[in-house]
Formats: sequence, structure tokens, C-alpha cells
Amino acid sequence: MSEPLAVIFDVDGVLTDSYAPHFLSWQRMFGELGRTFSEEQFRATFGRTNRDIFTDLYEGQLPEEQLVAWGDRKELLYREIIAEKFQAIDGAVDLIDALVEAGIKVGVGSSGPPENIRVTLEKLGRADKVGAVVTAVDVKIGKPNPQVFLIAAERLGVPPARCAVVEDAVQGVEAANRAGMSSIGLTSTTTRENLAHAKLVVDSLRELTPERIAKLIAT
Repeated sequence: MSEPLAVIFDVDGVLTDSYAPHFLSWQRMFGELGRTFSEEQFRATFGRTNRDIFTDLYEGQLPEEQLVAWGDRKELLYREIIAEKFQAIDGAVDLIDALVEAGIKVGVGSSGPPENIRVTLEKLGRADKVGAVVTAVDVKIGKPNPQVFLIAAERLGVPPARCAVVEDAVQGVEAANRAGMSSIGLTSTTTRENLAHAKLVVDSLRELTPERIAKLIAT
């Protein structure tokens, strides 16, 4: 290709089926605090940073050390859960391999902590094929702010207009759109209606090919 292309993947709900493990880890953490956490609350916050979630739930009243401590605890519980049972999203590994073979660069842009992303890529067996990894520690503002995807594009050396983003969350699709990238919504954790603002909506990663993504970016 005369000019490089890139595909930036969200992780939770896109590369790994982490909906249930994340929900369970939130429930366990809040259970330790004597507080309940409903699936409705979880769905409303899925894809956002822990900091943003805590700030909303506690109306910005938590001190910094509490935010960090509770966030670390929640993520430790999550890693314990996925260590016992890890589930890749169907087609994720094949799509990454096909993109790399086609000469399309691959990146990751996630709201999760680096430890979680590292475990996921190791479990997928594709860490060496991902050219840029951006996590919660790299950004100051979470999705729907586009910062996470703009940093990934910069690290990959590809202009935003030459990038596609695969996302399952409403906030993630909005972030991709704000970044000036071709957004692809995957209905793994929400509905087509909720992802209607994406440039393309698919029900499975197996609907995506390097050729289809390149055509989407070109248009």
C-alpha cells in the first residue's frame, strides 16, 4: 500500500469477552464495601475509566487515594477471574492475523490498566503483532474523549483519517468519531441501535476483512 492503514481495537468486548468478568469484579469489590452494584449501573458505565465511574457514583466526593485503592482492588479481582477463565471474542485472533498479513498496522486503545491489557494480549498469543498499546495510564481524559485513539495513531505513525477503530461501547464509537477515524461498532455488549452512530455496525468480527476495512477507510 502506498500509504499505511491501521486498525485500533478496543479490548473489553472486542478482543475478549470480558463483560461477565468485569461485572463480577465490580460486584465483588462493592460487596466488600457493603454496597450493591446492579447490572443496569454496569451497562451504563461499561467502557469508561474506573476514575470516571467512581466519580459519577460518588458525585466527585472521593479523595484521590481512595480512587486509586478501590480501582486497583477492582482490577486485581478482575485479573483473578480471567486467570481462571479467559474467553476471546470469536474471530479476534484470525482478524489480527489477516490484518498483519495484509500490511495493515494493528493497535490497541483501551480504558483498562496496562496489566489487564498485557494479560489479554498474552492469552490471545498476539502481543507481538500489536504495534501500539494505549491504556488508562497513557491518557488524561477517558472515552468519549478521542485522546486514547489519537495517541495510538501517533504511535503507529498513521494519520487518524487512515485509521479504523473497532469498538463495542457507545462512548468508544463516539471517541473514534471525534478522532476523525472510521468507527466500526461490534454488537457484543449492546444493540445495533445504540451503535447507530458508527460508520459500520457488525454482529461478528468474522464479518470484517482487511479489504472491507480498507474500503471503509477509503470512503
